[in-house]
Amino acid sequence: MALPLALRVRALALLIETDPAAKTQGVAQLAASWRAGGCALDTAAILDAGTAVIPGRPARPELVPPRLVGRRSMVTPEGRAMLVHALAHIEFNAVNLALDAVWRFPGMPDDYYADWLRVAAEEAHHFTLLAAHLRTLGWAYGDFPGHDSLWEMVEKTSGDVLARMALVPRTMEARGLDAIPPLRAKLAQAGDEAAASILDVLLRDEVGHVEIGNRWYGHLCALRGLEPVATYDALTVRYKAPVLKGPFNLDARRQAGFTEAELARFAGA
Repeated sequence: MALPLALRVRALALLIETDPAAKTQGVAQLAASWRAGGCALDTAAILDAGTAVIPGRPARPELVPPRLVGRRSMVTPEGRAMLVHALAHIEFNAVNLALDAVWRFPGMPDDYYADWLRVAAEEAHHFTLLAAHLRTLGWAYGDFPGHDSLWEMVEKTSGDVLARMALVPRTMEARGLDAIPPLRAKLAQAGDEAAASILDVLLRDEVGHVEIGNRWYGHLCALRGLEPVATYDALTVRYKAPVLKGPFNLDARRQAGFTEAELARFAGA
């Protein structure tokens, strides 16, 4: 009888995988195996990536500073393709960050690993939708440059799961809650209803992803006896997190588990 897959070991293997299709298909298969009871979960194991390059990604797109990614005018098909490509790149990085959350941090409750595997599977689905739509526009993932600011924060917080939950899902990813509605409107106005519909899926799922980050951040603060808002402020300074600027999607952020006190701060920003 075959031994069950070791969930966190497999997550690390998929994180190292460089081919986007193999990575996203593997994540979907791992999530299905977990749902079917075919995965073993050792929450105490301290895993070692050895000399592996993390994250695994293809040779393209070229990674450049955010200011050099280029303008994304909705007037031309190429401009719309650049925007779809940028979104696909974000989702590819989001697959990697969710896998990293699964393998890297031992000692969390079982539900933590199940939550982040679910995030990885949904982000993989998002990437697949966007990459497929990009091909209908005449381009492919890797044809335009991308930036690495999301993954840079993942690396900064690799030593502390509390900092990771504070500054990746509930800071970096939460910006998507604010950005997606106006981007959706621009794509719809440009006549790209297919892309607009994909962004509806992204917004729906990203609310859940940010909620997962908020929930585990609250869990860890309670476990360590920390006050969440003051701790968050201190972490943003320590890790040089980006300063958040409005406008904010307060309704989506409320659905994602931000407290009324936090929402009041956003409203005043």
